[in-house]
Amino acid sequence: MLETREGGCHCGRVRFRARVDLDLLSQCSCSICTKKGILHLSILPADFQLLRGKTALTVYTFETGVAQHTFCSHCGMHAFYVPRSQPDRITVNARCLDDIDGPSLKPMRFFDGRHWEDAQKRRIADGGHVAPAGLNGSVTLRGILDRALE
Repeated sequence: MLETREGGCHCGRVRFRARVDLDLLSQCSCSICTKKGILHLSILPADFQLLRGKTALTVYTFETGVAQHTFCSHCGMHAFYVPRSQPDRITVNARCLDDIDGPSLKPMRFFDGRHWEDAQKRRIADGGHVAPAGLNGSVTLRGILDRALE
């Protein structure tokens, strides 16, 4: 069920509001998601609003440069990012939602990011969303930042 939730980083410099469905919680086994411990809630950019902190965000990219891994430059928290698998969407880190009981979060979906190419093919074959060809997540992130007030 879609609900509007707020969240942010640990120090509070980055704050957002998002329409999320906790029943669609997923986990990824790629190296960065494993190290960050992120639990994914994929949403449309229209369902995400950066309330504050656009100047506090730093972006990390690697390999293809499509994914835009944002984090707070002060506390280091990864509250949201633009994924390589769906560069026209935003992924909210469910652990960064306000008043969330982290240990009770139980992802029902899994993306085998350690075998990214095969997992992406399977996700699409199973009816998963397909982003426009050649889209870089930096375009999606720029749209979010341009709409942000601060």
